[in-house]
Amino acid sequence: MQKITTFLWFDHEAEEAANFYVSVFSNKPGTSAGSSKVTGISRYGEAGPVEPGTVMTVSFQLEGEEFIALNGGPELPFTEAVSLYVNCESQEEIDDLWAKLTDGGKEVACGWLKDRYGLSWQIASAELPELVGDPDSAKSQAAMKAMLGMVKIDIDGIRRAYEAA
Repeated sequence: MQKITTFLWFDHEAEEAANFYVSVFSNKPGTSAGSSKVTGISRYGEAGPVEPGTVMTVSFQLEGEEFIALNGGPELPFTEAVSLYVNCESQEEIDDLWAKLTDGGKEVACGWLKDRYGLSWQIASAELPELVGDPDSAKSQAAMKAMLGMVKIDIDGIRRAYEAA
């Protein structure tokens, strides 16, 4: 069991969202079978604030990481203050996740997006921290400037800016 689990508060879409996220992160190249799956559902009982039998929480895994989604009502919507950061191994993976997660959501900037449930994601290249953190200030600043001008990350564009500096 993982020590720290991300707990996500939804209005009433916890089960729908968990199934959506599992579908997005299932069957990707390089992932093991079953690394993204719904692992449990609990329901409100007689004492709950909603009709008994309504889904309360959904436990699920994405890429083997544990999450819990709660149907807690509309009081606490997601904000950009918390996002899920995804290290992608290729532009193809960035493009695939971007297309799936922005379907019904919206593009933001610099690799950030909001999905159809309002949850913020950062879809980035595993190579990005190395490029923007290079000790050569001219190279790292060129990579950063290129990234800041993007909506969806184009790792080749960032790499070209880095190499031209």
